Formats: sequence, structure tokens, C-alpha cells
Amino acid sequence: MQPEIARRVDALVSERTPFVIATVVRAQRPTSVRPGDSGLVLGDGTIEGFVGGACAETSVRLQALRALETGEALLLRIVPEGDESAADEGAMVVRNPCLSGGALEIFLEPRLPAPRIGVVGQTPIAHALASIGERAGYEVDLSSVTPDDLALVVASHGRDEEDALVAALTAAVPYVGLVASRKRGAAVVDDLRARGVTDDQLKRLHTPAGLDIGAASAEEIAISILAEIVTIRHARVSVPEAALSAVDPVCNMTVAVSAATPTLQHRGRSVYFCGDGCRKAFQDDPSRYAAARG
Repeated sequence: MQPEIARRVDALVSERTPFVIATVVRAQRPTSVRPGDSGLVLGDGTIEGFVGGACAETSVRLQALRALETGEALLLRIVPEGDESAADEGAMVVRNPCLSGGALEIFLEPRLPAPRIGVVGQTPIAHALASIGERAGYEVDLSSVTPDDLALVVASHGRDEEDALVAALTAAVPYVGLVASRKRGAAVVDDLRARGVTDDQLKRLHTPAGLDIGAASAEEIAISILAEIVTIRHARVSVPEAALSAVDPVCNMTVAVSAATPTLQHRGRSVYFCGDGCRKAFQDDPSRYAAARG
């Protein structure tokens, strides 16, 4: 990976920004890229780096955005129209009508930020949750709470509880847990209601936090809480819809509907193109292309 791309990867990871690493693994002549060339595809369709010309970028953009939705890596094989190459398991073949050279194979690797759990408290349960959660692939923060957290767990034994709970419930953090006895938990719920937290918001508050597995030690309680978080997380996951796409009316290529895709307005709607050449052709004579009529 080129040094500038590697530095950009580090920055995006630190910012918790989803992106896809696109790496050329095979290129047939004549092509302008070589194996090892790489780029990054961001969530708005922007491509940084070089993974081929405008026609190749169009296919990379669409499939990379789909990979961001599924979270699954993909080998993309881009071939000229008329090539009868078959798709192998784990690979996708795209026949590109404007590809001028040989086939390309590009590995698309989505990088998604780890789900984040905010924990309030410096207690044995809080530290056990941080240790076990990180080993399970979560990012656990004992120092701050943010609105993009998957979960907030308050395990402070009465210290700084209510402000953190109000903030998380108001921000619609999916899972909010309070480590407390049933009696104290009920009292905290009453206090939160008095502070203006609605009943709908309070439905997301789990107290006592964790599944009832008879946990006794700090580690067992942490496991029960993490299990409840996992249950909530997977209950929220649905099968991702394919990234929005459109058909270029000039070359009939499928392109991504994104901010980085060439477009123009025609009869009150957006028309998307594989590149500036097709956009200009359409702009010069839109009536020629049946897909634009209506």
C-alpha cells in the first residue's frame, strides 16, 4: 500500500469513518493500472487513489458501496463487454461496456468501525466489561459517552449515574444498562421520569443490566451484560438493501447513485452516468436516449 494511502487509512480508522480498501490484484494488458495499485472508497462514493480509469472506477464505486452495506469482502472482476468469463465463488464479474482494455481484478475490503460501548464507572464490573468486550471485538470506552455508541452501561454504584443515563436515553443509544439492585433501579427510573425522560425512552433502560444467568462475580455480570448487548445488536440488524443504483442512459452501464457519480438534471429528475463522456453525450442530445424520456 502506498504511504499516502496508508496514512489516510490510519486517519479514517481514528475518525471511525467506514471505508473500503480497493487493491488491484490482477491486470491484463492494455490497462493503465498494475497489481498492487490501491485506493479508498468512502461512504459518499468518493475514490481516493488510483484503481483504474473512469470506467473501472464506476464499477469499483458501486460494488464498494455495496460491500460497505454487507460488511463482506469481495473480489471484483471487471471484463470488457462480450467477455464470457464466469463468476467463481467469492468473486463478482461485471461486464463493462466502456472498458477499453483487458480484464481487471480488484479486491474490495470494507473497514467498518467496531461497535462502541460506553461504560461509566471505575468499578470491577466496569473493568471486567471493558476487558471482555474488547476481546469480543467491541470498542469499550471508560472515559466518555458519545451519541453513536451502540450501548451505554452505568456501573458506578451511584456515582454520576443520572446525567449519563439521561444523555444516552435522549440520544437514542440502542442499549442503556444500569448496574443496580431492582429496588435502587426502580428509584432511579422514578428520578429519571421526574427529570423529563419519557416512558418510551425509559423502555430502553435495562436495570438490572444483563441477562438473568445467576451471575455473581464481576466477570460473570460483565458476561451477562455483554450477552444482552449482543442480543440487542443483532435484533437491530436487517438484511442490507443493495446500494442505490441507476442505469447510464448512454452506455446502459449500472452506476452508483452517489455524490461522486457524474449527474445532471433532466425534466426534474437526476440522471447518472459512468463518466463525463456519457454525460456530455446525453447533454448534447437527450432525446436520442430512450431511457431519459418520460
